[in-house]
Amino acid sequence: MTMAVTYRYIGKVIPRRDGPDIVTGQSAFLNDLKFRDLLYGKVLRSPHPHALIKSIDTWKAEQVKGVKAIITYETVPDWKSGNPPIHLLDKKVRYVGDAVALVAAETEAIADQATRLIEVEYEVLPAVFDDYEAMKPGAPQLYDDLPGNLLPLGLSPTWANEIVMGDVEKGFAEADAIVDGSFGYDNIPNPIPMESPAAVALWKEPDMVTVWVSNHKIWGAKRILSAIFGDKVQVRIIGGACGGSYGSKSVSWQVQCYAAALSKATGQPVKVSFSKEEHLASFVLRPATRLDAKIGMKKDGTVTAIAGSWLMGTGYYSITTQIQVSVGCGEAMIAVQCKNWNLKPTIICTNRNASGIVRGFGGQELKCALIPLLSLAMEKLSLDPFDVLKKNFVKPGDGYFWRDAIWYNYRGIDYSRAMDEGASVFGWKQKWKGWLKPTSVKGTKRIGIGVGVHGNADVGEDMSEAYVRIDNDGRVVIGSGLAEHGTGQVSNVLKVVAEVLQLPLEAISITPGDTLVTPIEWGPAGSRGTYAILSAVISAADDAKKKLFELAAPMLDASSPEDLETADSMIWLRSDPKKRVHWKQVLNLRNVMGNGRFEPDYTLANCMISFVELQVDTETGKVDLLRVVNATDAGQVIDPHGLEGQFNGCLGSAGIDSAIFEETILDPTTGYMLNANLIDYKWRTSAELPVIENVVLETPIDSHCFHALGVGEITTSPGPSAVLMAASNAIGQWLYEYPVTPERILQALGKSTEKKKGGVL
Repeated sequence: MTMAVTYRYIGKVIPRRDGPDIVTGQSAFLNDLKFRDLLYGKVLRSPHPHALIKSIDTWKAEQVKGVKAIITYETVPDWKSGNPPIHLLDKKVRYVGDAVALVAAETEAIADQATRLIEVEYEVLPAVFDDYEAMKPGAPQLYDDLPGNLLPLGLSPTWANEIVMGDVEKGFAEADAIVDGSFGYDNIPNPIPMESPAAVALWKEPDMVTVWVSNHKIWGAKRILSAIFGDKVQVRIIGGACGGSYGSKSVSWQVQCYAAALSKATGQPVKVSFSKEEHLASFVLRPATRLDAKIGMKKDGTVTAIAGSWLMGTGYYSITTQIQVSVGCGEAMIAVQCKNWNLKPTIICTNRNASGIVRGFGGQELKCALIPLLSLAMEKLSLDPFDVLKKNFVKPGDGYFWRDAIWYNYRGIDYSRAMDEGASVFGWKQKWKGWLKPTSVKGTKRIGIGVGVHGNADVGEDMSEAYVRIDNDGRVVIGSGLAEHGTGQVSNVLKVVAEVLQLPLEAISITPGDTLVTPIEWGPAGSRGTYAILSAVISAADDAKKKLFELAAPMLDASSPEDLETADSMIWLRSDPKKRVHWKQVLNLRNVMGNGRFEPDYTLANCMISFVELQVDTETGKVDLLRVVNATDAGQVIDPHGLEGQFNGCLGSAGIDSAIFEETILDPTTGYMLNANLIDYKWRTSAELPVIENVVLETPIDSHCFHALGVGEITTSPGPSAVLMAASNAIGQWLYEYPVTPERILQALGKSTEKKKGGVL
């Protein structure tokens, strides 16, 4: 059923609070902030993928006028993080671009000059870039305590690190078709947010540091840096406008620690801002996935068993890959309701830059390989992929293990209606001609279609706190650790409080992102903003309204606060609306504070299904994306324009286009990233946009009082597997790798012998 409630602000197109500042250039991003006596930090990076530092001579660099500090592994504080725990600077470097020394100077030019004058003698070691090669006996070892370059899976015994349930042998015996295969989503794309990772730190001796960050999880940064610096250090994080993240800047501990270490050494504020080349070559990428597995399926599309190995290539380390594995396993179970699993993940280290958070967090990596493998079984049974994906997606009453290794019974809605509506708008039934069959052929041009699906229970991840303060002038202040990162989430927070309190939007403001004054908030990730964050804010607004009514009740001779109602700063008796009083009269020389908290809830999941139509030129191998139809059910749309923007962002940021041309390319002879610039790193311009149509249903979801659920984080996730399917159908040959570059198309057609695996030439 469709939502019938009429709201004052919810679901309405209302200008974003920060909109005017953004379009007029008034928004203060990190590079816009001014500091007295600011120094500039630069990083000297390793030219070798694997080496020991035999000596570092900083004397020449120290003589440059304006240089204030140089830090090497010999003088750096004993700070480390991640898994394995890596030092901020180490005697051993493990990828091209690894940090060797830090320089602080009065200008960027002086800092650059000084880094070039540092003399380093290396003992070059053998390197390994291929995940399978890294596991072989005799392979170069990145860490003495990680034999075979294998990372431990779980961060703790309470975390899920595999899917093992039921009886896979029984499941295979029940199957009408059994297939096995190997698919890779290992082209390690970079989401490239517009603003590069950066931080400014001011260390106040002996145990206080303030860090200004360009990410969207200020409390996450505080938690990580507090663990690194130790309990005695008071850490304050200040966040402002963030020029995008797409997940990748959620964890930026190294750049923040570079600034903090240099500030600690100089006693002055220090800014470290990555160049775009550093951003591409030295910051985190999506983990690489390789799935080798066997699938059992019945004639009706029921998946009876899944067994195999999931290899995750994390680069030289990761702070999040283990969690991505845990979440990815849960997301696979949401998409494929199978009773019998034996999926064993492995995390491997190699001599490339690190992996980290990218939209789709674990599930996109796994399902971009799992759905193509399911497709082999569907082809064998001549099944329509849309019907099979719809049939196997989680339904009310079904269940799944989530990252905490707890079984959750899904209590959300059936997304079948949204899937059907998307298929209807796309024209799936009319266009589908069968497996490995194009929908049309015109000379060398062939058109193919594909479909992919994704869902995520992290809509309810982690805790969130907020306060709502009603001041005696009738205005309202929201206390939240939420940082705006481009999606308009801050404006949505203002909307829901205005709706609860029935106030004009201009009467409400929100605290700046500052851990000194805001309550704990884990940050917008996993589409949690609409459920988790808004739930805490709604609860705080309700609590504030309740306290306001308790003060007003005696003034209106109300027998109970529940007998009152409010709008536009007036409170009245429901039974006698003429009896009313203004907030200012109630709050004479006082204010009221409402508090709200959200506890994690993994019993709800969102859903996104994407249909794609593309054209392949069998002579040149070129792939052109023609049309995309995305479909979901959002429960209740909070911000129509914001949701549309999330949908339309499905292409880039390591989304659909990671199946067509977005990839990072590593030279296996040197370890250098060959396309670490915005010329050679291919991405789509606005002149090359395909047709995008978005289908959004609104069925009440049991989340909070507005019945909404976020879908922003997953809009990129179903598209890559849909593209791989569509391209395979267009050319009549299975494609097993991403992206579907001209070389891979021509190779599949027998017109090229060039072979390329993942992001390695």
